[in-house]
Amino acid sequence: MSTPKTSIIWFRRDLRINDHPALLAAIESSDQIIPLFILDKQQIKEAGAKLLAYMGQSLRQLDESLGNKLHIIEGDQVEVLSALIKRYGVEQVHISAEYERYGAARDARVEAAGITLIRTGSPYAVAPGRVLKPSDATPYKVYTPFYKGWRTHGWRAPAITPKKFTCVEPISEYRAFPDFPMPEGVKVIEAGEAAALKRFKEFSKNGLDSYDENRNLAAIDGTSKMSSYLKFGEIHPRTLLVDLGESKAHDTFRKEIAWREFYADVLFNNPMTDVEYYVPKFAQMRYDKPGKQFKAWCEGKTGYPFVDAAIRQLLLEGWMHNRTRMVVASFLVKDLHLEWQLGERFFAEHLVDYDVASNAHGWQWTAGTGTDASPYYRVFNPIEQGRRFDENGDYIRRYVPELAHLSASEIHEPWLFLDGYSKGYPERVVDHAVERLEALTRLQEIKADKPPMPGA
Repeated sequence: MSTPKTSIIWFRRDLRINDHPALLAAIESSDQIIPLFILDKQQIKEAGAKLLAYMGQSLRQLDESLGNKLHIIEGDQVEVLSALIKRYGVEQVHISAEYERYGAARDARVEAAGITLIRTGSPYAVAPGRVLKPSDATPYKVYTPFYKGWRTHGWRAPAITPKKFTCVEPISEYRAFPDFPMPEGVKVIEAGEAAALKRFKEFSKNGLDSYDENRNLAAIDGTSKMSSYLKFGEIHPRTLLVDLGESKAHDTFRKEIAWREFYADVLFNNPMTDVEYYVPKFAQMRYDKPGKQFKAWCEGKTGYPFVDAAIRQLLLEGWMHNRTRMVVASFLVKDLHLEWQLGERFFAEHLVDYDVASNAHGWQWTAGTGTDASPYYRVFNPIEQGRRFDENGDYIRRYVPELAHLSASEIHEPWLFLDGYSKGYPERVVDHAVERLEALTRLQEIKADKPPMPGA
């Protein structure tokens, strides 16, 4: 009896079976597949507790959809793959291509060890590096022209869902599911492909047609919440794009997916910009050292209600509303005069949807140090942002119970009212009006090419 042809499908940021070209390629190339997830010590060490707990839940859901045949083990990728190749006479190892620095270097190391990786598809509708200016074939540096080029390039329809395939039965050492406990008191979004598809179906029915108006309102459930599912590849962007129309609401949603792809493209073309300034001159600016004010920001105790509500949402849910991400980032850089990398690392520690490109470049955009669209002198006013996007104060009340007793007219500036501090809410760490002018002064110093002030 002949030995069955065996392929490995090595799962990484693609924990699903729907719309999965690499999985289909593995199935088509063999009689049976080994679905594999390798727990990476380095990545586990660097990841936040909420993200790891979510990933653990997602892996359980993937295992279920594979008939409990997922091979899961911690170890060096070369050693794990080599052992399985030898044991089962594996002919091919299939992956979805990865483009950020760590993933690309890992895959290059595996290939350097003599293991051939067959790349099919990626975590994007259009892979980084594909969308180029027609005039000179260079990458786009500004979002709006990128978006037009991205749409012109287009993308494939979602891949079919495999109806039937045979998986190798894993032996006990390949059933090493991690035990990553969820931190106490934290409640994150439900993990897994089924939850992703269910949430998107509900959003398409109830939220998509008003997305352009509701996505900025912090107190309501007006966003798709797809970011965590996209991060782990529990859903593919093609699945989200396939039925979108041309209404303003649908196009606004499409543009949000394009922002994710733009930032992946920017990071691919500028590989160190997850840690370094995209515009190098901003490294020369005068920044303060993190101290008590940074601690207050990290705890949601700055004395600015909209900022504090957002940070506390992040600590409780591992997620933060997109509008408030910009407000808290602006507050850190422009009001506290701290470098964006401090906030980026804090988000990385707490976000379940942490994506290296989106996080770093979202921070750089708001800090005004990144791609051209947001100049440094745009400074978000944390009071006005709260009034505009949480008019009644419902978002603030949900996460800052010390202010729940205040009315809509009082809650955004509790320091103006006798009862504002009666429940223990902290006083403001800075005066926004003063720090805004200070931020602009520091900008002027590097614009005028003046040396930093003595002692800075």
